[in-house]
Parts: sequence; C-alpha cells; structure tokens
Amino acid sequence: MSSTQRWALILGASSGFGAATARALADAGFNIFGVHLDLKSTLPRARQVQADIEAKGRKAFFFNKNVADDRNRAEIIAKMKRLLGSRCKIHVVLHTVAFGNLKRYIADDPKDAVDRKAMEMTLDVMANSFVYWTQDLVRAGLLTRGSKVYSMTSAGSHRVFIGYGPVSAAKAALESHTRQLALELISKGICVNAIQAGAADTPALRAIPNQKEAVAHVKELHPDGRLTVPEDVARVIVALADPNVDWITGTVIRVDGGEDNW
Repeated sequence: MSSTQRWALILGASSGFGAATARALADAGFNIFGVHLDLKSTLPRARQVQADIEAKGRKAFFFNKNVADDRNRAEIIAKMKRLLGSRCKIHVVLHTVAFGNLKRYIADDPKDAVDRKAMEMTLDVMANSFVYWTQDLVRAGLLTRGSKVYSMTSAGSHRVFIGYGPVSAAKAALESHTRQLALELISKGICVNAIQAGAADTPALRAIPNQKEAVAHVKELHPDGRLTVPEDVARVIVALADPNVDWITGTVIRVDGGEDNW
C-alpha cells in the first residue's frame, strides 16, 4: 500500500465515540482498521460503520474480537502489518473500550457487590489494554514519529456515582497510563492524550445504573441544555490529526461543552 495513505485504528469501532470517529476520519481521508466485539444481535451496527467508510471511498478492515485478549491483539497487529507493508504506519489510534462491571463496592448481599475477578477484568479491559496495544504497536513499527494515540476517559475518573466504582477506578488508571506513555514516547515523536467526553447517549452510558436521572441532571445544569454527542469528540480528533499539531501530549482534553465545571 502507498506510504502516502493515512490510517487510523479504532479500538471499539462499532458504536458510540468509536463509530463516530471512524466515520469522521474517513471523511478526512483516513482508511480505518476497526476492532470491536459484537454478538449476532449487534453485529449489524459494526457492518454499517464499515460500509459507511467504504462508501466514502476509503479502505476498512474490521475485526470482531475481544481487544483485551493477548492472542487477538497479536493476530490483529500482525495482519495490519502485512496489509500495510513496511512503509506505512498508523497515524491515529483511539482506544474507546467500554466493558466493565457496574456493581457497588458495598452491598447487603455479597453477590450484589463487585468481586476481585470483576474488578480486575474491568481494569484490564478498560485501562490496562491501552498500554498493551500501544506497546505492541510501537514494537511492530506501526507507531512512529507523528503518530497520535488517544484514550477515552470521563468525569468518572474523579467523580463518584453509585455503581460506577470499578469503571471509575479504570478511568483513573487509564489517565495515569496515558501520562506515562506520553512521557516515554515523546522522544519518538508520538503524542498520547486522553479525551474526556461529556455525558453522551451511547450504549455504554445506557448500561450505567440510574443513567436516566444522570442525563436529566446534566441537561438541567448545562447552560446549552444538551448532552455531548459522539460527533463532538470525532470532530476534535480529526482536528488534532493535523500533522502540524504535534506538541500536545500527556494531557486530558475535555470535550464536554464545559460540563465538568458545574
């Protein structure tokens, strides 16, 4: 493939922020690798994202696999490397993986409280997998000078909600991982940042306990009276993909219309 082609890797590409960003980057001229985990009932949404990208004249290679599995990660990276050849790289990576436990820490019935296995799974999928993907992409030579890597965090990294504890812990760890990767990769010209989106109507938000009350609260407090939409985030990532924007790293970029101020 031509080394002039631009490529993005979206981890969590079938819905929400990942789907919106994949479409927006395709509009901006990027070809897309997408990784997602969908069962038969939700697989059509991934296929629709892929079809939308191809309808824009871009290439789209999607993998329906668990991003937190080491073997899957190795197979996907090897496949991307073969497809790209030696002269191509990944210009943009977005890690927007939302799969975690939403139980309380304290419950009258221990079965209703998060346990060790669920806690470790949540941190591994939503936070630690970001490190492992970045490590292996660098080792494979797919991330080089000018590449930009983004994690997806939320106000939950520093705010508390009943039932959000394990995910909140994962988001806090994810931001720490982002800062450390930024420190270690800036000498290679690779920027690593976290995107903090405001509350958005996505499948991940709908899974959170009491989400209807939380959404109503955000709308009531926000001066513009609306939630964030995935396209808000997608437009920011497209803007940051400009190769002339190369000195922002190790930070949390809020895309929330000021929501976290109130």
